[in-house]
Amino acid sequence: MTIKVAVLGAGRWGVHLVRNFLENPQALLVAVVDPNLDRLAALRSRYQLDESVVLATNWEQVRELPELEAVAIVTPASTHYNLIADALQQGYHVLAEKPLTLYPDECYELCRLAEQQQRQLVVDHTYLFHPAVIGGQAVMQKGTLGELRYGYAARTHLGPVRQDIDAMWDLAIHDIAIFNSWLGETPSQVQATGNVWLQNGLADLVWVTLTYPSGFQAYIHLCWSNPDKQRRLAVVGSQGTLIFDELLTESPLTVQHGTFEQKGNKFEPINQSREVVNLESGEPLKRVCEHFLSCVSQNAPSTVSSGLVGANLVQILRAMTESLEKGGVPISVTQLL
Repeated sequence: MTIKVAVLGAGRWGVHLVRNFLENPQALLVAVVDPNLDRLAALRSRYQLDESVVLATNWEQVRELPELEAVAIVTPASTHYNLIADALQQGYHVLAEKPLTLYPDECYELCRLAEQQQRQLVVDHTYLFHPAVIGGQAVMQKGTLGELRYGYAARTHLGPVRQDIDAMWDLAIHDIAIFNSWLGETPSQVQATGNVWLQNGLADLVWVTLTYPSGFQAYIHLCWSNPDKQRRLAVVGSQGTLIFDELLTESPLTVQHGTFEQKGNKFEPINQSREVVNLESGEPLKRVCEHFLSCVSQNAPSTVSSGLVGANLVQILRAMTESLEKGGVPISVTQLL
């Protein structure tokens, strides 16, 4: 079964989706939409696109293409709601770039619409398909770390600086998705504080605390104004720490084993060792596309990154925004579905 797909948005990430759909035998790329004609021309040349692939500057030009079955939406988040809603109403399955939208109510409405239309809504939370995140889930399920104590993450770099959203909306969703996946729960309370240096109203630095129903807490450092590039996340337990360091490409997932032995009033480290977790190979975005096409072919909801998963993450981000605006007061998070 070949699924006819259109990609809306041919920017930095959209180009990668175009490439993956072109390489996947389950997909037939029939259209690419982007307002930038030069970008479309470059895309045609780069991938030697067949003349049958429609290159259009707006959605209206392709929304009624014959036999179109699915669309991937890789446009600015502020445009997501209208585009996704229209695509679903047209009877298309949708793969949406994160965040699903900027408002929880819109997200949940899209989830209901997808269900009513009996179409699949999948969100491209790429890290949920990363071999290291999948491998981390297995480590967590084995109980290797002992009693879980806390988590921490750092996602920093010198840019890119967004002009539509702050560093928290740009970066935090990745680490929250990973923590939620590894812990098997979602935060019940959040706190966020930040600093603004570059653009009025858009925080360049944000510190986040996530509190889960189990009592577990995770602390996240987010900054796009820091030359020290970090992509590191860890969960600490009584017997060791699980570490995902994306910049260590040869061994991104490790377990640092170790605990204490009490001798009198002293605590001495014991059983210390470093274990590299063996991972399957594979590009995460390729897995996203394969997963989406599988959901479409079976007309079955995603078990990894459904619209509801995306909606709940937006709900968490909105609560974090409220906390940030109120100077870091704790905000309860209610998952609506």
